[in-house]
Amino acid sequence: MNFRFRFSWLILVVSAVLAAVVFPAKLPAEETIHVVQGGDTIYSLARTYGVNFQEILNLNGIDNAGRILVGQRIRIPGTISASSALPESQSMVDHRVTRGETLYGIARQYGVSMQTLLMANGLSERYTLKVGDLLHIPQTGSPGPVLSGPAPIVPPIETITGTEVRSTVSRTIDISVSWPILAREMAYMTGKLNGVVLLGERNEPVKSLTQGVVISAGPYRGFGKVTIIQVTGGYLYVYGGCESLSVREGDRVNPGTELGRLGMDALSEKPQLFFLVYRNNVSLDPAAAPRS
Repeated sequence: MNFRFRFSWLILVVSAVLAAVVFPAKLPAEETIHVVQGGDTIYSLARTYGVNFQEILNLNGIDNAGRILVGQRIRIPGTISASSALPESQSMVDHRVTRGETLYGIARQYGVSMQTLLMANGLSERYTLKVGDLLHIPQTGSPGPVLSGPAPIVPPIETITGTEVRSTVSRTIDISVSWPILAREMAYMTGKLNGVVLLGERNEPVKSLTQGVVISAGPYRGFGKVTIIQVTGGYLYVYGGCESLSVREGDRVNPGTELGRLGMDALSEKPQLFFLVYRNNVSLDPAAAPRS
């Protein structure tokens, strides 16, 4: 090998190395997720990432650009979707959300984990399902075990506005009965919902009365933030009126677990907890419901 040939070969090798360093092969970009900070808006995110604000709304299933929360995870259009990170062997089936369904219940129904369901749809752990949402369910051909029992039906409190529970009858508080908060006053609802309204102190902890699993956790119109706990025996315990929540769907709770912090009711301008109990989707007197 003469000198000129060796020199030419060396130049080719060096050029190839430099090209690989300076102009690396373009790899698929990972999905960009923006965690909402104070002051963020859909419009400011669109400007920051150079995308159309409507595309952000569509990709994240947001129907109200003014309703995003600090800590919410927003998918940015133009990057690889979370579902593309799933194994290619996984096929998908579509599920259209109907009234009363929750992410937890749907995951149970199809025998997939909550995390898998969230990843496949690019949803945050605190996303609140809406009727008509289309979910993509990963199917591997050998689905995991489905949890025993049918998926619970969440009481349709989202169809009731706050003004429809203002008809109440005051009752004396039985101090021998434990309640989710340190109740100062109590009244029974007499409208479309059957339950109690408890007066407390703003920001005091709202505690679970039972063991169970969180099947719904998020905002409901007229009730602030609401947590629904599924309890063995066909019971559902509904805690509404929170300003913030400390649990999310799929969490297991025990008696005394903090579910959230009590907020101010917008209409009464008082810190009120709405507490309802169902068994097999029939409402019960919350004072007589099991505590365990």
